[in-house]
Amino acid sequence: MKDTIQTVANEVSGVLQNVDEKQAMDLSHAIGESKRIFISGEGRSGFMGKAIAMRLMHGGFDVYVTGETITPSISENDLLIAISGSGSTSSIDQYANKAQETGAKVFLVTTNPDSKIGKKADGVLVVPAATKKRLPEEPETVQPLGNQFDQSVHLLLDAVIISTINEKGETDYDQMTKRHANLE
Repeated sequence: MKDTIQTVANEVSGVLQNVDEKQAMDLSHAIGESKRIFISGEGRSGFMGKAIAMRLMHGGFDVYVTGETITPSISENDLLIAISGSGSTSSIDQYANKAQETGAKVFLVTTNPDSKIGKKADGVLVVPAATKKRLPEEPETVQPLGNQFDQSVHLLLDAVIISTINEKGETDYDQMTKRHANLE
C-alpha cells in the first residue's frame, strides 16, 4: 500500500513540476480581474471544479458552478473557468461559446491546448497529466482513467487560488472561516 501511495504522490508531484508558471499566473490574474467567476466541468473534472468554486468563495470571490439551479447568466467582465482534460467536451464547448458571446472571458484548464476549446479560449492552463485517453505524449501512471489529471487539477488550482488570495491581501483566516458553510 505504501508503495502505491508514494507512486501516486510522485506522479502528481511530477505533473505539477511541469506546469508552465506563466499560464498559472495568467489564470490568477484573470480571476483577480473578473467581476464574477463561473466554473464548468463534467464528471470528476466537475467535482474538482466544485471544490475550486468553494475555495474561491472562501477567498471572497463571487463564484458560481454551471448547471446549478441558482447560477445566474454570465455576462461581460465575468470569467468562465472550463475544466476539460481533452479540451473538447461538448457541453463545456457550448458554455465557452455562450460565455464569449456575452463578452465574458474563457480560461481552459486542460491537457490539450490545441483542442477545440483551447483554440478559442482567452487563456489556457495546461496540466501535463495522463487522461482516460492515454495518448502517447501523456505521462505514465498507475492510476485508472483520468485520476492523475483530476488530482493534479485540484492541487494546481488550489495553489493558483492561494497565490491569488495572497496577492489581493485577502488572507484573513477569520474572515475566510466566517464564509465557510455553517449549515453542517
